[in-house]
Amino acid sequence: MTVKTWVKYLKSPIREKHLFLPGLLTALLSMGLWQIGAWQSLELIGFNLVFKTRNYLSYSSWDSRIVVIGIDDHTLAEYGEFPLSRDRYTQLLETLEASPPSTIGFDILFTEPTNADAKLAEAMEINGQVVLAIAPGLHQQTLRPVPILDRVTSKGHIVSNADLDGVSRQLSLYINEVPAFSIALLAAYNNSLQQTFTTDNNSRKTPILLPQPEPGKNLLSVWINWVTSTRNIPTYSFVDVVNKKVAPSQFKNKIVLIGFTATGANDPLKTPFEQTPPTSGIYLHAAAIDNLLNNRFLQKIPWQVELFLLFTVGIISSLILIFLQFKQRIILLILIPLAWFILVVLVLNNSHIWLPIASPIGTFLLSGLTVQWQEQKEKQQLMSLFARHVSQETADLIWQHRDEIFQNGQLDAQEMVATVLFSDIRSFTTISEGMKPKDLLDWLNSYLGAMAECVQKHHGVIDKYIGDAVMAVFGIPFPHTRAEEIEQDAINAVYSAIFMQEKLVTLNQELKLLGKPAINIGIGIHTGLVVAGSIGGYKRLNYSVLGDAVNIAARLEQLNKNVNNGNPYGILISETTFQLVKQHFHTQKVEQLQLRGRQQLTLIYSITGIKKETDSRNRRGEAFGR
Repeated sequence: MTVKTWVKYLKSPIREKHLFLPGLLTALLSMGLWQIGAWQSLELIGFNLVFKTRNYLSYSSWDSRIVVIGIDDHTLAEYGEFPLSRDRYTQLLETLEASPPSTIGFDILFTEPTNADAKLAEAMEINGQVVLAIAPGLHQQTLRPVPILDRVTSKGHIVSNADLDGVSRQLSLYINEVPAFSIALLAAYNNSLQQTFTTDNNSRKTPILLPQPEPGKNLLSVWINWVTSTRNIPTYSFVDVVNKKVAPSQFKNKIVLIGFTATGANDPLKTPFEQTPPTSGIYLHAAAIDNLLNNRFLQKIPWQVELFLLFTVGIISSLILIFLQFKQRIILLILIPLAWFILVVLVLNNSHIWLPIASPIGTFLLSGLTVQWQEQKEKQQLMSLFARHVSQETADLIWQHRDEIFQNGQLDAQEMVATVLFSDIRSFTTISEGMKPKDLLDWLNSYLGAMAECVQKHHGVIDKYIGDAVMAVFGIPFPHTRAEEIEQDAINAVYSAIFMQEKLVTLNQELKLLGKPAINIGIGIHTGLVVAGSIGGYKRLNYSVLGDAVNIAARLEQLNKNVNNGNPYGILISETTFQLVKQHFHTQKVEQLQLRGRQQLTLIYSITGIKKETDSRNRRGEAFGR
């Protein structure tokens, strides 16, 4: 859109009032929906879809330093029901000593003492980098390992909170300065690194930088970046590892997580990739460790920025959509959300930033609805001025050019060349005196409806009904400046007049069957300068035309009473109209008269027929197009 078009648009008075209204309404509505959490459910759906789509862009994998040993269905088939005997865990630790991991984490609560705890504590102490799970219990107590295990291990909480759809997206790294299971594991991993030397320069490996609890904050939460399906994390059966069916090298210097993965686990975990059925809770900690190792937790934009984004989308999208036609809007309402979705996926893939998806797209779609609503409101306001006065084609044309004719809620006065048609019923007073009022009204309405149909069919506008008289105008409400347009208006007016007379033949046959009087009319047509615009006060307006051309057409209609010879259609036209239509109709010069109220003489013609070369075109409906 050019700057000139923008300036013209902004100068339009109707737009001065409503240019920013749709956008402002949309922005405020969207921000209100955000405030009450209405976008949240859709945002969660969008989150899952974005993550699944991201996997098609490039192959993503979990950190290779993470390994899971699962107490799966195979293990339970061998050892019996869960919980397993503590001896089994001791056997596992002894097996792993052959190729020791950097650290081992048990996502299992050892809260009940057993006779085998001493040997398990000894195995854990030998390893030196074991982390156990703690969890909140009833009555605000913390479920901790039995004392003998508590003394020789580090601890981390395994608290998790799912969103409304059951998917886990957040994790509290610290709760009242108590570290999460993943933080405790990586702290132990860092201790292990300090004891490990590289082979090239005999130096220690660089430890992982871990976030620290913030003073005064009870919670430090992060957003999990689900790299891909948890099925891609290397997972081995507990019983297979104990029975040495897995090569010890698979665990050397790795971060090993041990947890319950059997079907029907009491710690289900839903991710964007696994929802039905869910996966196991141990993988939440695996994902958190991966994110910490690679510094790729999700980063959400601040809520202030998100609100500003919604406000901006609401305003700008409305300013764009308001200039477009309906079909163009539909195309844009499809392409823009798709483009935003692609942008969200790319930003997530490259920067680990989670942009909102549902609320901006929803705001854009709301903007389309609001613009359409505002446009419909304007259309109703405009078309109320022309209701039942114009054809559908003319109505559509009026709407397309609405900015050219609106002026402070009414139609601005415009000077233009138009063709005016007047028709009147002969002996109406005598006929009306012999009919009952209701019968008279029905009779008159049937006539006026038939005449209006002929006018509208030929792209005319019914200006007004004056009792039994009909005033129609051809060439409004938009000024026609080209000679061929003005000529076509005159041609349409004469065709309309001929069809009005032909329509009367059919109508009179119907009236005769009903026992009602026949109708005879005279028609006058003149082309000239008129002024068209809204007439009346603030509460009652009427669109009409004024000018000498209207008076001439009215005088010509009255002359039909005195011109019977050579006037088969009862249609008289002025010299001006004659010059415009003579190539299309047979005419006969009547006389040169001085019309009442005018000083100069007016040359008058009657219409005697349609020329053959234009008649066939008219019958096919081809002569009436703009």
